[in-house]
Amino acid sequence: MKESLTIGKLATASHVNVETIRFYERKGILKQPKKVGAFRHYPHHYIARIKFIKRSQELGFTLKEAGELLSLSVKSQSKCGDVLEKTEEKIHEIEKKIKDLKEMKKSLERLANCCEDRSLPLSECPVLECFMVKGKEK
Repeated sequence: MKESLTIGKLATASHVNVETIRFYERKGILKQPKKVGAFRHYPHHYIARIKFIKRSQELGFTLKEAGELLSLSVKSQSKCGDVLEKTEEKIHEIEKKIKDLKEMKKSLERLANCCEDRSLPLSECPVLECFMVKGKEK
């Protein structure tokens, strides 16, 4: 059996800092072990757990969602379809964000096209004027 890890060694092995581990503990996504002597000793499987959380976040899942995915992995009645469902939900969420970002980009490009003379004083800036006009319409 592998030796347990102190929080510093766990952080190093997981490629995170100690504060990340403490944050996960406060959020309930990692269970804080009891102290043995002066230190808390973390099981080795926490390395994989932390890497899973970080990878989930890289893929756009929130910390809460990463925790939900982790909880599915320990439930005996969970199916692959449960994870697939959460993954597909995230795909749809990202597609909506992409669509919204593309619309924002088009709006900003229209605003940028308002500026024909970069040397105008700020008081005559057509870009700022476009912000004001659009704001009054709503």
